[in-house]
Amino acid sequence: MRDEVDGLVEAWRTERPDLDVEPLQVLSRVSRLARHLDRARRTVFTDHDLEPWEFDVLAELRRSGPPYELSPGRLLRATLVTSGTMTNRIDRLAAAGLVRRHPDPADKRGVLVRLSNGGRERVDAALADLLTYEESLLSGVSPEDRRVLARLLRSILSPLDEWD
Repeated sequence: MRDEVDGLVEAWRTERPDLDVEPLQVLSRVSRLARHLDRARRTVFTDHDLEPWEFDVLAELRRSGPPYELSPGRLLRATLVTSGTMTNRIDRLAAAGLVRRHPDPADKRGVLVRLSNGGRERVDAALADLLTYEESLLSGVSPEDRRVLARLLRSILSPLDEWD
């Protein structure tokens, strides 16, 4: 079985035999897979009237467990955006009725962002559809190969995540 990466690796080997292009075997495939996943996720999220960033914020709140609330600071650290960007995102999600702000009882100056019932229903439905799609992508990969692939990708990502 051949894919697009095989062709580009062969071309680089021909044009630049002085370079070791072996990293392209893995990382070009990861890059191409990421683009395919991004397109698929956008389609799933659009079906649920969500932008990818909206899903990210709602999912972070949903994963936090009851009462599904976090500080804006915690949300911005989890989603890797600036405080101004997070404020704008929370404003937009609140205007859409997907989250609510309320005072933080532990910090008189602080605010907590809580997932609304509608926000929870929307993120739960989007996640279910996303997982169905992603399972279909992996249907030809055995459970053991999935575990190996996950372990290998973790070994690449873990040091990179530490930089953030």
